[in-house]
Amino acid sequence: MDARDSATEGPFYNPAVGTGFFEGPRVSFRPNGYIFSPGSPAVTDEPASLFCPLEFRYGRESVRNLFSRGARLERALRVEAALAEAEAELGMIPRDAAPAIARVADLKHVTVEKVDALERSLRHDVMAISRALAEAAGPSGRWVHYGATSADITDTALALELAESARILRGDLTELARVLSDLARRHRATPEVGRTHGQHGVPISFGYKAAVAAAEVMRQRRRLDELVPRLTVGKMAGAVGTGAGFGPRAAEVEAAVMRRLGIGVDEAPTQIVGRDRIAEFTNFLALVSATAERLATEVRNLQRTEIGEVAEPFDETEQVGSSTMAQKRNPTVSENVTSLARLVRALAQPPLENMVQWHERDLANSANERIVIPHAVVLADDLLGKLTEVFRGLRIDTERMASEIARTGGAVMTENLLLALTQKGLARTDAHELLRTLTRAGKPGSLLEKARANPKVSALLSPEELSEVLDPSSYVRAAAEKTDRILATLTPDLER
Repeated sequence: MDARDSATEGPFYNPAVGTGFFEGPRVSFRPNGYIFSPGSPAVTDEPASLFCPLEFRYGRESVRNLFSRGARLERALRVEAALAEAEAELGMIPRDAAPAIARVADLKHVTVEKVDALERSLRHDVMAISRALAEAAGPSGRWVHYGATSADITDTALALELAESARILRGDLTELARVLSDLARRHRATPEVGRTHGQHGVPISFGYKAAVAAAEVMRQRRRLDELVPRLTVGKMAGAVGTGAGFGPRAAEVEAAVMRRLGIGVDEAPTQIVGRDRIAEFTNFLALVSATAERLATEVRNLQRTEIGEVAEPFDETEQVGSSTMAQKRNPTVSENVTSLARLVRALAQPPLENMVQWHERDLANSANERIVIPHAVVLADDLLGKLTEVFRGLRIDTERMASEIARTGGAVMTENLLLALTQKGLARTDAHELLRTLTRAGKPGSLLEKARANPKVSALLSPEELSEVLDPSSYVRAAAEKTDRILATLTPDLER
């Protein structure tokens, strides 16, 4: 697929406009700005492309290309070339065989079409690759795939694919954390009411909310860093993992191949690399998707008409919120993130099942991995990119935030008044019951007015002290100071 995107104004909502090429006739795209992801093609009218929306609606083209058939074949050829080079270096095959094999281990000499043609008759994908490579290598082709089994090639190539996927996702998480940190810094002392159980709690700052989100995203990045060494390992250990087919230098061959490819060695494989590694990765993606949905849900709730404290970017010049309710400004991107996040979490289940193999391996993992891994990575990257742009262009109504704090007549400062009354000698339980009664629904007046009129409160706190205790700025200052502390710990990590 070839798509040329253009975006003119605004960081997020401008439609991608271009021309796409699918198998079959040339297709012109319609603008699809309301779910635009940087680098994505737009909607196509081609009915044959409606089978999988990843083909035209979700995901960046550069990430989808990582999982293209050509890219996957190229990685398998790299592994075959690295095997030949390692074996030649160790004297296991003629020294001149390795460069002859490596020279044709590319898509120019071993095409997808050639491999497809061979697979139709052989009914075996890796055998088709190795035979096509052997034919291209001429007389030296007799040494292609020497000592290896199919999973040596496919699982090692998969490790290369996963290494690149992890690199992309790490960049996504870093950028999201950076945008959230910038938001936290700008709004470190912007008053906002904190909510628990969907109800007003006590004042915080909007910056603190953003800092908490940034910290969570950075925890996900640390998890990724921790799992990558376990994930990006290959094997060159033959039919059941013992390396017997490579003879006495089996361990050296395996180490040399992986060193050339820049990945680790599975220290204890069967015929395949342990599937716990992939299950850990897809469950990590499930964690990331849950974080993304949590943040998207926060935007969706705060954009509700009755709250209205934030709003997604919206292209007022032409974007439409509803086909009938022209006034609508819907949080559609955050909803899109939510929807895709739920699918990413669902994709974590098959890899758990794939951990269960018959003896040294079966093939029950293979088919669903071809679907699960590309979809999980492409969608995780897509939703992280979209969420980043939501927060980069987030509209923040600070006046609405301040009015929400004032709306309950000071009740959001009940905790501070309870603490002050306790410090003045009233038992905490008695102070709690007193304030529960004062703030009972239906009683008119602000908390300050009710407190001043209450003899127990006025006997312990002067009008000036009451005004100070019920001033929300003290809570906002505490939130701002904690925001600063969080950012101080995150900033050095963001540069790594």
